[in-house]
Parts: sequence; structure tokens; C-alpha cells
Amino acid sequence: MGCRGVLFALETADAERLLAAEDDAAAMQFVEAVEEGWDVAWLMELDKSWDVLHRCLTDGGLTFDGGEYPLSHAVLGGALLHEGDDYIISYVDAEQVHDIARALAPLDEEWLRERFAALTFPEYQGSGGEEDIEYALAFLPDLRDFYQEAARAGRAAIFTVDQ
Repeated sequence: MGCRGVLFALETADAERLLAAEDDAAAMQFVEAVEEGWDVAWLMELDKSWDVLHRCLTDGGLTFDGGEYPLSHAVLGGALLHEGDDYIISYVDAEQVHDIARALAPLDEEWLRERFAALTFPEYQGSGGEEDIEYALAFLPDLRDFYQEAARAGRAAIFTVDQ
């Protein structure tokens, strides 16, 4: 799982359409339409930083259910809406977005550095060094801002990444 991750904030009607998707193909069709629209006001590109950020916000693992809510839901957690092995779509509803925004608000460079240093990352493919933490730190402010704006607008969010 080392590909580029993207978060999208969804309006209620779009979230309902996605949740009504009957299978992986329908969910992918919805995500492809959202990606084509590429509404920069309601997306956040995490690139490959999502891996380190998710690990630091959880228990160090690259799992869907590790760590404690709400930080565990900021990147890879939440409801999985795609069961295939080639793509991940995880969903958090508007209330969860609000909880995540509150939990992310106080996190800063010092917190992320300490968390990164304290955790062991099973099966991590990065170097585990300064370059990795610096890269993740560059995305932390935008991650906080993304969730703050989505929470203010009452939007749900999805995290997507192809494997």
C-alpha cells in the first residue's frame, strides 16, 4: 500500500449515492466521477504521506481498525466501501468528520515527531528516517484544514488509494 492517497469531502446527496452503491463496480464508478470533477476546494492530496500519517494517528500498523477513534478514522479508518484488493475507499460520515477535526486540531510538528519516534511500523516500506517524517509533516497542516473545512460544511469524507 504505497500509492497516492486522496481525501474528498462529500455533500450529503453524494455521500448517500456512494453508500447506496450495490457493489465494488458501482462504488468505483462513483469515485471515478468524483475524481474527474477534481473539486480542489473539497479534496486533499496526501500523496504517499498517508502511510506515515495513518500509522502515527493509530497504533503504528497499516490496518483499517488499529488505534483509537477518532484519529484512527482520519486516513484509512472508517467504513470500507470497496472489497477488492486493487483499491481502497474508506468513508466517514459528517459526525465523524467533526470528531476527527477536533482531534486533529491540537496536533503539531512536535506531536508528530514524538509519535513517529515512539512507534515501530510493521512492514513499513519507507526509510523510517528524517526524510519520511519531514514529508509527512508537510501534509499535516493541510490534513487539519481539510477536516476543519469539511466539518464546518457538514460534509462526509472518503479516503481513496489504489494499491
